[in-house]
Amino acid sequence: MQQIKISYQSQFSKMADSSAFHLLLLLFCFLFATGDAEYTHPRQPLDARLRDLMSQMTLEEKIGQMTQIAKEVASPQIIKKHHIGSILIAPGGEPAIHASAEAWMDMADSFQEGALSTRLGIPLIIGVDALHGNNNAYNATIFPHNVGLGATRDPQLVQRIGAATALEVRATGIPYTFAPCIAVCRDPRWGRCYESYSEDPNIVREMTEIVPGLQGYLPAEYQRNFPYVNGSGKVAACAKHFVGDGGTTDGIDEYNTVIDWDGLKSIHMPAYVDSIRKGVATIMISYSSWNGKKMHTNYDLITGYLKNELKFKGFVISDSEGLDRITTPPRANYTYSVEAAINAGIDMVMVPYTYLEFINELTSLVSKGAVSMSRIDDAVERILRVKFIMGLFEQPLSDRTMVKHLGSQEHRRIAREAVRKSLVLLKNGKNVSKPLLPLPKNARRLLVAGSHANDIGRQCGGWTMDWQGQSGNITIGTSILSGVRDAVDQETEVVYIENPENAVAASLNFSFAIVVVGEEPYSEYEGDSKDLRLSEACYSTISNVCGVVECVVVVVSGRPVVMEPFVDEMDALVAAWLPGSEGGGVADVLFGDYGFSGKLPRTWFRRVEQLPMNKGDAHYDPLFGFGFGLTTMPSDGVGVAAE
Repeated sequence: MQQIKISYQSQFSKMADSSAFHLLLLLFCFLFATGDAEYTHPRQPLDARLRDLMSQMTLEEKIGQMTQIAKEVASPQIIKKHHIGSILIAPGGEPAIHASAEAWMDMADSFQEGALSTRLGIPLIIGVDALHGNNNAYNATIFPHNVGLGATRDPQLVQRIGAATALEVRATGIPYTFAPCIAVCRDPRWGRCYESYSEDPNIVREMTEIVPGLQGYLPAEYQRNFPYVNGSGKVAACAKHFVGDGGTTDGIDEYNTVIDWDGLKSIHMPAYVDSIRKGVATIMISYSSWNGKKMHTNYDLITGYLKNELKFKGFVISDSEGLDRITTPPRANYTYSVEAAINAGIDMVMVPYTYLEFINELTSLVSKGAVSMSRIDDAVERILRVKFIMGLFEQPLSDRTMVKHLGSQEHRRIAREAVRKSLVLLKNGKNVSKPLLPLPKNARRLLVAGSHANDIGRQCGGWTMDWQGQSGNITIGTSILSGVRDAVDQETEVVYIENPENAVAASLNFSFAIVVVGEEPYSEYEGDSKDLRLSEACYSTISNVCGVVECVVVVVSGRPVVMEPFVDEMDALVAAWLPGSEGGGVADVLFGDYGFSGKLPRTWFRRVEQLPMNKGDAHYDPLFGFGFGLTTMPSDGVGVAAE
């Protein structure tokens, strides 16, 4: 008991001046109310704490732990009344426009008030989609999306990004992120392809180093395949979406992956095996199907393979409203959906709004014997195990000393490094003996054009400040245009015209032009594309500028897009992916402060009709093959390049 009191006294001193002060009084009340309950003692063995707490729980309390509800419907009263175990803060769920880190913490702590005031005082686990940094929080560092990180071929960089993301998530009082996505995207028409590191399962496996970045490295002699979260500077991670979501027919989101067991195991499963070995705390189930069977009901894969064969001991969570989508149309037979999903092995259910119906249905199914108490106990034990390992019982409230990490300069430096290493140089000079890149910094006048040159939201892409992302300067960062202006000499005139006419581009005697075009922000099924074309304005900008001025085209996109008809017009072509908030990293490499080093993480097709097309396919005929990427050496700013 003494150790717990010391832990809370430390929090008390940190938070005495904060709006969460009254929660500390609640904590002390809880400590005295629970007395010497074994589960409240951090020095007790984990199994003993689990047994003690489980033995005191009613069915109502257990089902509450299995229920994750949306922030929009949550309140301390609802959390207490229904013993809710988890809160989902979806994109766009910030407490206020441009909310501070402290405001985020106040919101998280207010939800904990309800949980800590229950009979047993089981803390909430609050989760957020921090997919490329803490991307819902204003002023957070936004890292490149996963496709760009795959181009770096640098697992240790990805590990550092995970560690920085963990600190920035904790800086808003949240201990859990629904990341990483370890899908193997096999068709760029899929709207989530940028969430995948590569078409190559080996690269995706390497990038699971983000898991120890988020959670911490396992101690020596730690139990195999056991969840691990190393304290208040780390967060619980969530490997997703189990399994095969990147292999659906025609790249249609939430659709059917048709592949045999050997193919599923060799392409889509390896990164899960690696994540479990690295202690990943949770795994999220995919909306998609495998050979016609919905993953949310797949007992053989969730319980048989994931839990029994791979020995995963963390908890399995549904995707948002995943149970609703088991039937066609959705919710056609909700009783069946709840029964099938829970019996398949899903432990926590992301049921944002219709949580009362879920609770009532599951309670009824248990009373009828359709769902066994042993299945309920397995789910709750897994959830509580993760909460104990995370230290939530000892430190359920926000640590106000963490606010300094949100958008820190050190994290922005890491993000800028990631941008530099993610850039893939696809063409450098119409004549290989006369490369255009790196560009000189001392040109008299240069043109910057294109829809994505001066737009932080577009360069960040989807899952940034909102589900679909937004255009405009939606958060703190540096646009590519700003990076160019900072990179060149003071005497160099930088002219920005978003979509100049051919005559204008020709008349102003530019030394060269940088054309930055790309996709509009999107996420999930909204990003599914049958043609993978940019807007006609993007293509007209390329033609108007590159027809009269030496030009480098920088493509900002979550995947390869149609480029073949225009490549001959360009002097140089760079794939910048979705670089995030630190657009200055693009200019760093264009102007030779650093060399190009990125390699394509996925095949760049010639025509959409070729898709799906991945390395090793019999019909492989790419515009730029998997792994392609020209290199340059850092220069002195006078434009000397090497391949």
